[in-house]
Amino acid sequence: MEYTINKGIGRSVEFKGLKAQYLFIFCGGLLAVFVLFVVMYMAGVGQTVCIGFGAVSASILVWLTFHLNRKYGEHVLMKLAASKSRPRYIINRKALSRLFTTKRRKETKR
Repeated sequence: MEYTINKGIGRSVEFKGLKAQYLFIFCGGLLAVFVLFVVMYMAGVGQTVCIGFGAVSASILVWLTFHLNRKYGEHVLMKLAASKSRPRYIINRKALSRLFTTKRRKETKR
């Protein structure tokens, strides 16, 4: 018997070119646009204004998500978090003469 290997193990989630966190940002953004559309409609805003707002904001969301996916790749959130957690500069308060002296090794008795 021959078994096929699942090539998707260990890979990030991908749908229509959107990878990893962009897929979740895209879905969450569309859900938020839909909720805003419903709230605006229930508040009494005109139907054409609601439809126009929904179409324009959804189009911007789609373009921006695919643009960020192409520009930064799938690991951008980890890269941004890592760059924020590293120090901007390192402070060394040792005297300059201590930086260039060598330490003596302690001799052990045998």
